Amino acid sequence: MRPRTRPLTFADFELRSQGLALEATLQALADFLDEHAELVTLVHDDLVRGLTRPRTGRDGLSAAQVLRAFVLQRVKAWDLRELRERIADGYSLRLFTTFDGQPVPKHDAFHRAFCRLMPATIRALNGAVVQAAVALGLEDGARLRVDTAVVETDIHWPTDSALLWDAVRVLTRLVKRLGEQVPSALSGWADRTRRARRRMQEIHRLSTAERPRQQTRTYRDLLGVTAGVVATARAAVATARTAPLSDPLAAALVTGLGGEIEHFCDLADRVIAQTRRRVLDGEQVPVHQKLFSIFEPHTDLIKRGKVQRPVEFGHKVFLAESGRGLITDYRVLDGNPTDEGHVAPSLAQHDATFGHAPALSAADRGFSTPANLEAVTAAGVTTECVPQRGGRKTPERAAYEKRRVFKQGQRFRAGIEGRISVLLRGRGMRRCPLEGRERFEVFVGAAVLANNLLRIAHLLRQRAARRRRAA
Repeated sequence: MRPRTRPLTFADFELRSQGLALEATLQALADFLDEHAELVTLVHDDLVRGLTRPRTGRDGLSAAQVLRAFVLQRVKAWDLRELRERIADGYSLRLFTTFDGQPVPKHDAFHRAFCRLMPATIRALNGAVVQAAVALGLEDGARLRVDTAVVETDIHWPTDSALLWDAVRVLTRLVKRLGEQVPSALSGWADRTRRARRRMQEIHRLSTAERPRQQTRTYRDLLGVTAGVVATARAAVATARTAPLSDPLAAALVTGLGGEIEHFCDLADRVIAQTRRRVLDGEQVPVHQKLFSIFEPHTDLIKRGKVQRPVEFGHKVFLAESGRGLITDYRVLDGNPTDEGHVAPSLAQHDATFGHAPALSAADRGFSTPANLEAVTAAGVTTECVPQRGGRKTPERAAYEKRRVFKQGQRFRAGIEGRISVLLRGRGMRRCPLEGRERFEVFVGAAVLANNLLRIAHLLRQRAARRRRAA
């Protein structure tokens, strides 16, 4: 059973009667979430999605507990184990997450609940939070600044030899698990992990001078081992699928293992093909055709011209921030697109959120093209603050960029760099530990949601302080 909220017990009332008080920021967050029950409803719909009888069975985490724990994890940048331990050990966090005197489940219960949340739900939560800020008069959408950042996926540095070794060891492990259910599937199977690991280590130990002369022979051996493992793994799956199994649980396990083995075999074929093209054929493989991880195949290679980070592996994320620090739009992008293609969509999204164009729109020179400058003006933006990129400036453009209002807009634009730093360091958005593209988007959306809720809590506290001083 997935309740939206949980009724208080006598133990809960006794705990609350002790005079415990939340920290000011958490109290403002709790008050905001209490006043907007529609956010809990969105989470509850995801928790009961796909359940035939959601009102039966053992009580699970309530929607309010899931939402507050989900936000708390990103606010503090904790992992699931630390999240569970902190809630269980702290009275104030028990109050914030509405556990009160109730036993706190293990970390895997939080993991299962968080995995039920979909990217569309997190985006809807962020949209509802921004609309709530507008209704409260905390944000008017008068100013907009945009930029992009990179969020890394949780992978090791991708080399062809390491990817081939990953394919061999993963397929070997899965085939052995398949053989535990269907022993006949292991006929003709040989464990080649030792040989593959040694070839991989030999390649890694080659110096720059030795690599052109010696890597081809070692790579041929490693490619042969990997291709042989892939062929025998597919043969094992074919044998297991034809084997009669009386136990339905064993049959379901064999089906699942077979699908997983086929998935990694397909990825191994891609790694083998790109290695042969690069090492044996001497071909320069295009970036969009490369595979950088068999565990996170959606990973992109991104070059942004950064001296300290010339190459990054993950996804580029577009962020649009309002004048009061709320992130009104975010998108996880595919590949390594240029920034100039996001100006018009960001203005359209801003108009859909606030009902009007921003009076000031600021971005760095990466967003600058003549078409974009015209689009900003056509959208109704009063002050456009996008420096021209390259080329000789016309006297009119040079005079415009020397105006005080333009320079003030560029100083305002620099603030989004600090917001990105807060997201990467404070909200833990630098590296995504979750698996899959869908969970990646949830991870980014969770950091954005935590940021927006904290900003609203801060603005509400400022408003209350001003009213107290005025009184």
